[in-house]
Amino acid sequence: MLQSKLFTKTRKEAPKDEVSKNAELLIRGGFIHKEMAGVYSYLPLGLRVIKKIENIIREEINGLGGQEIFMSTFHPKEKWVATGRWNTMDDLYKVKDSSGREVAIGPTHEEIVVPIAREYVSSYKDLPFSLYQFQNKFRMELRAKSGILRGREFLMKDLYSFSKDEKEHNDFYEKSKIAYKKIFERAGIGSKTYITFASGGTFSKYSQEFQTLAVTGEDTIHICEKCKVAVNEEIIAEQKVCPECDNDKLQKEKAIEVGNIFNLGTKFSDAFDLVYLDEKGEKKKVIMGCYGIGIGRLMGTIVEVLSDKDGIVWPKEVAPFSIHLVELGDSAEVRAKAEDIMARLEKEGIDVLYDDREVRPGEKFADSDLLGMPYRLVISERSLKEGKVEIKERKTGEMNMVSEKELFDKVFLKKLIGP
Repeated sequence: MLQSKLFTKTRKEAPKDEVSKNAELLIRGGFIHKEMAGVYSYLPLGLRVIKKIENIIREEINGLGGQEIFMSTFHPKEKWVATGRWNTMDDLYKVKDSSGREVAIGPTHEEIVVPIAREYVSSYKDLPFSLYQFQNKFRMELRAKSGILRGREFLMKDLYSFSKDEKEHNDFYEKSKIAYKKIFERAGIGSKTYITFASGGTFSKYSQEFQTLAVTGEDTIHICEKCKVAVNEEIIAEQKVCPECDNDKLQKEKAIEVGNIFNLGTKFSDAFDLVYLDEKGEKKKVIMGCYGIGIGRLMGTIVEVLSDKDGIVWPKEVAPFSIHLVELGDSAEVRAKAEDIMARLEKEGIDVLYDDREVRPGEKFADSDLLGMPYRLVISERSLKEGKVEIKERKTGEMNMVSEKELFDKVFLKKLIGP
Protein backbone atom coordinates (compact mmCIF):
# COMPACT_ATOMS: atom_id res chain seq x y z
CA MET A 1 0.00 0.00 0.00
CA LEU A 2 1.41 3.39 -1.00
CA GLN A 3 1.06 5.87 1.84
CA SER A 4 0.73 8.70 -0.69
CA LYS A 5 -2.48 7.05 -1.95
CA LEU A 6 -3.94 6.56 1.53
CA PHE A 7 -6.77 9.08 1.70
CA THR A 8 -6.35 9.62 5.45
CA LYS A 9 -3.59 11.79 6.89
CA THR A 10 -2.01 11.91 10.33
CA ARG A 11 -2.87 14.78 12.67
CA LYS A 12 -0.79 16.50 15.32
CA GLU A 13 -3.74 16.80 17.69
CA ALA A 14 -6.99 14.97 18.42
CA PRO A 15 -10.33 16.76 18.92
CA LYS A 16 -10.37 18.73 22.16
CA ASP A 17 -13.39 16.83 23.48
CA GLU A 18 -11.53 13.49 23.41
CA VAL A 19 -10.16 12.53 26.82
CA SER A 20 -9.19 8.89 26.23
CA LYS A 21 -5.79 7.80 24.98
CA ASN A 22 -7.24 5.24 22.57
CA ALA A 23 -9.44 7.78 20.76
CA GLU A 24 -6.72 10.42 20.71
CA LEU A 25 -4.11 8.17 19.10
CA LEU A 26 -6.53 6.39 16.74
CA ILE A 27 -7.96 9.69 15.48
CA ARG A 28 -4.52 11.27 15.10
CA GLY A 29 -3.34 8.23 13.16
CA GLY A 30 -6.38 8.23 10.86
CA PHE A 31 -7.67 4.86 12.08
CA ILE A 32 -11.12 6.10 13.13
CA HIS A 33 -13.38 9.13 12.66
CA LYS A 34 -15.65 10.44 15.40
CA GLU A 35 -19.28 10.98 14.40
CA MET A 36 -20.53 11.85 17.89
CA ALA A 37 -19.96 10.67 21.46
CA GLY A 38 -19.84 6.88 21.45
CA VAL A 39 -20.10 6.54 17.65
CA TYR A 40 -17.08 6.14 15.36
CA SER A 41 -16.43 5.20 11.75
CA TYR A 42 -13.52 2.89 10.98
CA LEU A 43 -11.19 4.12 8.23
CA PRO A 44 -8.87 1.95 6.07
CA LEU A 45 -6.12 1.46 8.68
CA GLY A 46 -8.61 0.93 11.50
CA LEU A 47 -10.68 -1.52 9.49
CA ARG A 48 -7.58 -3.60 8.75
CA VAL A 49 -7.01 -3.93 12.51
CA ILE A 50 -10.67 -4.85 13.08
CA LYS A 51 -10.55 -7.54 10.39
CA LYS A 52 -7.37 -9.05 11.82
CA ILE A 53 -8.93 -9.18 15.29
CA GLU A 54 -12.02 -10.80 13.76
CA ASN A 55 -9.87 -13.42 12.04
CA ILE A 56 -8.10 -14.34 15.28
CA ILE A 57 -11.44 -14.76 17.04
CA ARG A 58 -12.97 -16.64 14.11
CA GLU A 59 -10.12 -19.16 14.07
CA GLU A 60 -10.38 -19.84 17.80
CA ILE A 61 -14.19 -20.03 17.91
CA ASN A 62 -14.27 -22.27 14.83
CA GLY A 63 -11.85 -24.47 16.77
CA LEU A 64 -14.58 -24.86 19.41
CA GLY A 65 -16.99 -26.02 16.72
CA GLY A 66 -18.79 -22.68 16.52
CA GLN A 67 -20.84 -22.03 13.38
CA GLU A 68 -20.84 -18.44 12.09
CA ILE A 69 -24.14 -16.74 11.26
CA PHE A 70 -25.29 -13.14 10.84
CA MET A 71 -28.50 -12.05 12.56
CA SER A 72 -30.78 -9.10 12.03
CA THR A 73 -30.33 -5.68 13.60
CA PHE A 74 -34.09 -4.98 13.85
CA HIS A 75 -35.82 -7.16 16.46
CA PRO A 76 -39.61 -7.66 16.67
CA LYS A 77 -41.04 -6.13 19.84
CA GLU A 78 -42.95 -9.30 20.72
CA LYS A 79 -39.72 -11.26 21.14
CA TRP A 80 -38.47 -8.77 23.72
CA VAL A 81 -41.85 -8.77 25.43
CA ALA A 82 -41.64 -12.59 25.62
CA THR A 83 -38.40 -12.40 27.63
CA GLY A 84 -39.64 -9.52 29.77
CA ARG A 85 -36.83 -7.22 28.65
CA TRP A 86 -38.84 -4.75 26.54
CA ASN A 87 -39.61 -2.66 29.62
CA THR A 88 -36.70 -3.63 31.88
CA MET A 89 -33.62 -3.02 29.70
CA ASP A 90 -32.81 0.65 30.28
CA ASP A 91 -30.36 1.06 27.40
CA LEU A 92 -32.58 -0.53 24.72
CA TYR A 93 -33.10 1.58 21.60
CA LYS A 94 -36.72 1.41 20.40
CA VAL A 95 -37.97 2.59 17.00
CA LYS A 96 -41.53 3.11 15.76
CA ASP A 97 -42.21 3.28 12.02
CA SER A 98 -44.97 5.20 10.22
CA SER A 99 -47.40 2.30 10.64
CA GLY A 100 -46.95 2.36 14.40
CA ARG A 101 -44.97 -0.90 14.47
CA GLU A 102 -42.29 -0.94 17.19
CA VAL A 103 -38.96 -2.73 16.95
CA ALA A 104 -35.82 -2.89 19.04
CA ILE A 105 -32.39 -2.12 17.58
CA GLY A 106 -30.34 -5.07 18.77
CA PRO A 107 -28.12 -4.55 21.83
CA THR A 108 -27.71 -8.34 22.17
CA HIS A 109 -29.20 -11.29 20.28
CA GLU A 110 -30.72 -13.86 22.65
CA GLU A 111 -34.20 -12.79 21.51
CA ILE A 112 -33.26 -13.63 17.92
CA VAL A 113 -30.95 -16.64 18.19
CA VAL A 114 -33.22 -18.73 20.45
CA PRO A 115 -36.29 -18.62 18.13
CA ILE A 116 -33.95 -19.50 15.25
CA ALA A 117 -32.55 -22.47 17.18
CA ARG A 118 -36.07 -23.63 18.05
CA GLU A 119 -36.74 -24.18 14.33
CA TYR A 120 -33.98 -26.80 14.16
CA VAL A 121 -33.95 -28.51 17.56
CA SER A 122 -36.29 -31.39 18.30
CA SER A 123 -34.17 -34.33 19.44
CA TYR A 124 -31.21 -34.87 21.75
CA LYS A 125 -29.36 -35.82 18.56
CA ASP A 126 -29.52 -32.16 17.48
CA LEU A 127 -27.41 -31.08 20.45
CA PRO A 128 -24.92 -29.71 21.37
CA PHE A 129 -24.06 -26.88 18.98
CA SER A 130 -22.92 -23.27 19.14
CA LEU A 131 -23.63 -20.24 16.95
CA TYR A 132 -21.71 -16.98 16.74
CA GLN A 133 -21.62 -13.77 14.78
CA PHE A 134 -19.85 -10.44 14.32
CA GLN A 135 -22.56 -7.81 14.49
CA ASN A 136 -23.05 -4.15 15.34
CA LYS A 137 -24.81 -3.60 18.65
CA PHE A 138 -26.68 -0.51 19.78
CA ARG A 139 -27.06 0.59 23.40
CA MET A 140 -28.25 3.87 24.88
CA GLU A 141 -24.96 4.41 26.70
CA LEU A 142 -24.96 7.44 28.99
CA ARG A 143 -21.22 7.32 29.73
CA ALA A 144 -19.86 7.36 26.18
CA LYS A 145 -16.63 9.18 26.97
CA SER A 146 -13.96 6.50 26.69
CA GLY A 147 -13.38 6.46 22.94
CA ILE A 148 -14.07 3.08 21.39
CA LEU A 149 -13.99 1.38 24.80
CA ARG A 150 -17.60 2.33 25.54
CA GLY A 151 -19.89 3.17 22.64
CA ARG A 152 -23.50 3.58 21.66
CA GLU A 153 -22.80 1.63 18.49
CA PHE A 154 -20.12 -1.07 18.60
CA LEU A 155 -19.01 -4.24 16.87
CA MET A 156 -19.22 -7.40 18.95
CA LYS A 157 -18.59 -11.10 18.64
CA ASP A 158 -21.37 -12.94 20.44
CA LEU A 159 -21.38 -16.71 20.77
CA TYR A 160 -24.28 -18.81 22.07
CA SER A 161 -24.01 -22.45 23.15
CA PHE A 162 -26.90 -24.94 23.29
CA SER A 163 -26.50 -28.10 25.40
CA LYS A 164 -28.56 -31.05 26.63
CA ASP A 165 -27.45 -30.95 30.24
CA GLU A 166 -25.20 -29.24 32.76
CA LYS A 167 -22.22 -31.50 32.09
CA GLU A 168 -22.33 -30.86 28.36
CA HIS A 169 -22.72 -27.15 28.98
CA ASN A 170 -19.86 -27.02 31.50
CA ASP A 171 -17.54 -28.85 29.12
CA PHE A 172 -18.09 -26.20 26.45
CA TYR A 173 -17.91 -23.39 29.01
CA GLU A 174 -14.46 -24.51 30.19
CA LYS A 175 -13.23 -24.90 26.60
CA SER A 176 -14.42 -21.37 25.86
CA LYS A 177 -12.16 -20.04 28.63
CA ILE A 178 -9.15 -21.65 26.93
CA ALA A 179 -10.18 -20.21 23.56
CA TYR A 180 -10.55 -16.75 25.07
CA LYS A 181 -7.09 -16.96 26.64
CA LYS A 182 -5.64 -17.81 23.22
CA ILE A 183 -7.48 -14.90 21.61
CA PHE A 184 -6.09 -12.36 24.07
CA GLU A 185 -2.60 -13.86 23.86
CA ARG A 186 -2.65 -13.58 20.08
CA ALA A 187 -3.97 -10.01 20.37
CA GLY A 188 -0.89 -9.13 22.41
CA ILE A 189 -2.49 -8.56 25.83
CA GLY A 190 -2.51 -12.09 27.26
CA SER A 191 0.06 -11.37 29.97
CA LYS A 192 -2.02 -8.44 31.24
CA THR A 193 -5.42 -10.17 31.10
CA TYR A 194 -7.00 -12.07 34.01
CA ILE A 195 -10.02 -14.33 34.29
CA THR A 196 -12.14 -12.43 36.78
CA PHE A 197 -15.00 -13.72 38.90
CA ALA A 198 -18.04 -11.45 38.70
CA SER A 199 -21.68 -11.69 39.66
CA GLY A 200 -23.64 -14.33 37.77
CA GLY A 201 -26.89 -12.43 38.19
CA THR A 202 -29.98 -14.63 38.08
CA PHE A 203 -28.23 -17.43 36.20
CA SER A 204 -25.46 -18.67 38.50
CA LYS A 205 -23.29 -17.60 41.43
CA TYR A 206 -20.52 -16.34 39.14
CA SER A 207 -19.88 -15.27 35.60
CA GLN A 208 -16.37 -14.82 34.25
CA GLU A 209 -14.96 -11.61 32.84
CA PHE A 210 -11.63 -11.17 31.10
CA GLN A 211 -10.05 -8.03 32.53
CA THR A 212 -6.92 -6.35 31.14
CA LEU A 213 -4.80 -4.28 33.52
CA ALA A 214 -4.83 -0.59 32.58
CA VAL A 215 -4.41 2.52 34.70
CA THR A 216 -7.23 4.08 32.67
CA GLY A 217 -9.61 1.17 33.28
CA GLU A 218 -13.12 1.79 34.60
CA ASP A 219 -13.23 -1.47 36.56
CA THR A 220 -11.41 -2.42 39.76
CA ILE A 221 -10.31 -6.02 40.24
CA HIS A 222 -8.52 -7.88 43.04
CA ILE A 223 -5.87 -10.30 41.79
CA CYS A 224 -4.71 -13.51 43.45
CA GLU A 225 -1.00 -13.79 42.67
CA LYS A 226 -1.07 -17.52 43.47
CA CYS A 227 -3.83 -18.53 41.04
CA LYS A 228 -3.57 -15.64 38.59
CA VAL A 229 -7.34 -15.14 38.73
CA ALA A 230 -9.17 -12.07 39.99
CA VAL A 231 -12.40 -10.95 41.64
CA ASN A 232 -14.38 -7.94 40.44
CA GLU A 233 -14.73 -5.30 43.15
CA GLU A 234 -18.54 -5.37 42.72
CA ILE A 235 -18.63 -8.79 44.48
CA ILE A 236 -15.58 -8.41 46.76
CA ALA A 237 -17.85 -7.79 49.77
CA GLU A 238 -19.16 -11.35 49.60
CA GLN A 239 -16.03 -12.92 48.11
CA LYS A 240 -13.10 -11.62 50.18
CA VAL A 241 -10.78 -14.50 49.30
CA CYS A 242 -9.68 -16.10 46.03
CA PRO A 243 -12.46 -18.42 44.75
CA GLU A 244 -9.80 -20.87 43.55
CA CYS A 245 -7.43 -21.20 46.54
CA ASP A 246 -8.93 -19.14 49.42
CA ASN A 247 -5.91 -16.80 49.45
CA ASP A 248 -6.94 -13.63 51.31
CA LYS A 249 -4.11 -11.45 49.99
CA LEU A 250 -5.51 -9.94 46.82
CA GLN A 251 -3.87 -7.10 44.87
CA LYS A 252 -6.16 -4.22 43.86
CA GLU A 253 -5.77 -3.00 40.26
CA LYS A 254 -7.62 -0.98 37.59
CA ALA A 255 -8.67 -2.87 34.48
CA ILE A 256 -10.69 -2.87 31.25
CA GLU A 257 -13.18 -5.66 30.57
CA VAL A 258 -12.39 -7.15 27.14
CA GLY A 259 -14.67 -10.20 27.24
CA ASN A 260 -17.18 -12.11 29.32
CA ILE A 261 -18.88 -15.49 29.50
CA PHE A 262 -22.20 -16.30 31.18
CA ASN A 263 -24.29 -19.27 32.11
CA LEU A 264 -27.81 -18.55 30.86
CA GLY A 265 -29.37 -21.73 32.19
CA THR A 266 -32.88 -22.14 30.73
CA LYS A 267 -34.00 -18.49 31.01
CA PHE A 268 -34.37 -17.99 27.26
CA SER A 269 -35.35 -21.60 26.59
CA ASP A 270 -38.25 -21.04 28.99
CA ALA A 271 -39.29 -17.83 27.23
CA PHE A 272 -39.40 -19.42 23.77
CA ASP A 273 -40.12 -23.05 24.71
CA LEU A 274 -36.80 -24.30 23.35
CA VAL A 275 -37.03 -28.01 24.17
CA TYR A 276 -35.83 -31.36 22.90
CA LEU A 277 -36.87 -34.98 23.35
CA ASP A 278 -34.32 -37.07 25.26
CA GLU A 279 -33.53 -40.77 24.75
CA LYS A 280 -36.71 -41.68 26.68
CA GLY A 281 -38.90 -39.38 24.62
CA GLU A 282 -39.27 -36.90 27.50
CA LYS A 283 -39.22 -33.15 26.93
CA LYS A 284 -36.22 -31.30 28.34
CA LYS A 285 -35.19 -27.64 28.25
CA VAL A 286 -32.05 -26.68 26.36
CA ILE A 287 -29.29 -25.18 28.56
CA MET A 288 -27.53 -22.12 27.16
CA GLY A 289 -24.44 -20.00 27.61
CA CYS A 290 -23.34 -16.74 26.01
CA TYR A 291 -19.82 -15.49 25.35
CA GLY A 292 -18.99 -11.95 24.24
CA ILE A 293 -16.01 -9.96 23.01
CA GLY A 294 -16.27 -6.32 21.95
CA ILE A 295 -14.10 -6.01 18.84
CA GLY A 296 -13.67 -2.23 18.99
CA ARG A 297 -13.20 -2.40 22.75
CA LEU A 298 -10.41 -4.95 22.29
CA MET A 299 -8.78 -2.71 19.69
CA GLY A 300 -9.05 0.27 22.01
CA THR A 301 -7.65 -1.72 24.94
CA ILE A 302 -4.60 -2.71 22.90
CA VAL A 303 -3.96 0.98 22.23
CA GLU A 304 -4.53 1.94 25.88
CA VAL A 305 -2.11 -0.60 27.34
CA LEU A 306 0.57 -1.00 24.67
CA SER A 307 1.10 2.53 23.32
CA ASP A 308 4.01 4.74 24.39
CA LYS A 309 4.81 8.46 24.35
CA ASP A 310 5.38 8.39 20.58
CA GLY A 311 2.24 6.57 19.51
CA ILE A 312 0.66 3.16 19.03
CA VAL A 313 2.59 -0.13 19.32
CA TRP A 314 0.59 -2.78 17.46
CA PRO A 315 1.18 -6.48 18.22
CA LYS A 316 2.16 -8.43 15.12
CA GLU A 317 -1.09 -10.35 14.63
CA VAL A 318 -3.37 -7.31 14.69
CA ALA A 319 -1.18 -4.63 13.09
CA PRO A 320 -2.67 -3.13 9.92
CA PHE A 321 0.67 -3.75 8.19
CA SER A 322 3.65 -5.83 9.34
CA ILE A 323 6.24 -3.43 7.93
CA HIS A 324 6.33 0.32 7.45
CA LEU A 325 8.75 0.80 4.55
CA VAL A 326 10.18 4.33 4.63
CA GLU A 327 11.97 5.86 1.67
CA LEU A 328 14.42 8.67 2.41
CA GLY A 329 15.74 10.95 -0.32
CA ASP A 330 14.34 11.62 -3.75
CA SER A 331 16.76 9.76 -5.99
CA ALA A 332 15.55 7.34 -8.62
CA GLU A 333 17.88 4.67 -7.21
CA VAL A 334 16.36 4.88 -3.73
CA ARG A 335 12.84 4.78 -5.17
CA ALA A 336 13.64 1.79 -7.38
CA LYS A 337 15.20 -0.14 -4.47
CA ALA A 338 12.25 0.62 -2.16
CA GLU A 339 9.74 -0.49 -4.81
CA ASP A 340 11.73 -3.69 -5.43
CA ILE A 341 11.89 -4.56 -1.72
CA MET A 342 8.16 -3.86 -1.26
CA ALA A 343 7.31 -6.14 -4.19
CA ARG A 344 9.52 -8.93 -2.83
CA LEU A 345 8.08 -8.62 0.69
CA GLU A 346 4.51 -8.69 -0.62
CA LYS A 347 5.38 -11.75 -2.69
CA GLU A 348 6.34 -13.43 0.61
CA GLY A 349 2.88 -12.62 1.96
CA ILE A 350 3.96 -9.69 4.14
CA ASP A 351 1.73 -6.61 4.38
CA VAL A 352 3.70 -3.44 3.66
CA LEU A 353 2.81 0.22 4.04
CA TYR A 354 5.27 2.12 1.82
CA ASP A 355 5.88 5.76 2.76
CA ASP A 356 6.63 7.22 -0.65
CA ARG A 357 5.53 10.75 0.32
CA GLU A 358 7.68 13.77 -0.45
CA VAL A 359 7.98 15.05 3.12
CA ARG A 360 10.84 15.58 5.58
CA PRO A 361 12.51 12.51 7.19
CA GLY A 362 11.54 13.72 10.67
CA GLU A 363 7.87 13.79 9.68
CA LYS A 364 8.09 10.30 8.22
CA PHE A 365 9.69 8.90 11.37
CA ALA A 366 7.19 10.65 13.66
CA ASP A 367 4.28 9.31 11.62
CA SER A 368 5.80 5.83 11.62
CA ASP A 369 5.98 5.86 15.42
CA LEU A 370 2.42 7.16 15.68
CA LEU A 371 1.00 4.52 13.32
CA GLY A 372 2.87 1.80 15.19
CA MET A 373 3.62 -0.97 12.69
CA PRO A 374 5.77 -3.71 14.28
CA TYR A 375 8.81 -2.96 12.08
CA ARG A 376 10.13 0.08 10.23
CA LEU A 377 12.36 -0.58 7.24
CA VAL A 378 14.37 2.39 5.90
CA ILE A 379 15.82 2.67 2.40
CA SER A 380 18.17 5.63 1.93
CA GLU A 381 21.27 6.79 0.04
CA ARG A 382 23.34 5.55 2.97
CA SER A 383 21.75 2.10 2.97
CA LEU A 384 22.29 1.81 -0.79
CA LYS A 385 26.01 2.60 -0.41
CA GLU A 386 26.37 0.02 2.37
CA GLY A 387 24.30 -2.57 0.53
CA LYS A 388 22.04 -2.90 3.54
CA VAL A 389 18.69 -1.78 4.89
CA GLU A 390 17.91 -0.32 8.30
CA ILE A 391 15.28 -2.15 10.32
CA LYS A 392 13.82 -0.99 13.63
CA GLU A 393 11.45 -2.90 15.91
CA ARG A 394 8.70 -0.57 17.16
CA LYS A 395 8.15 -2.40 20.46
CA THR A 396 11.76 -2.44 21.68
CA GLY A 397 13.33 0.34 19.63
CA GLU A 398 16.09 -2.10 18.60
CA MET A 399 17.74 -1.04 15.34
CA ASN A 400 19.90 -3.10 12.99
CA MET A 401 21.46 -2.86 9.56
CA VAL A 402 20.89 -6.05 7.59
CA SER A 403 21.73 -7.17 4.07
CA GLU A 404 18.98 -7.97 1.60
CA LYS A 405 20.03 -11.61 1.83
CA GLU A 406 19.49 -11.53 5.60
CA LEU A 407 16.21 -9.64 5.20
CA PHE A 408 14.72 -12.27 2.92
CA ASP A 409 15.99 -15.25 4.89
CA LYS A 410 12.99 -17.44 5.71
CA VAL A 411 13.76 -17.53 9.43
CA PHE A 412 14.09 -13.76 9.57
CA LEU A 413 10.86 -13.22 7.63
CA LYS A 414 9.03 -15.57 9.98
CA LYS A 415 10.28 -13.48 12.91
CA LEU A 416 8.87 -10.34 11.28
CA ILE A 417 5.34 -11.67 10.88
CA GLY A 418 5.18 -14.40 13.52
CA PRO A 419 3.07 -14.19 16.73
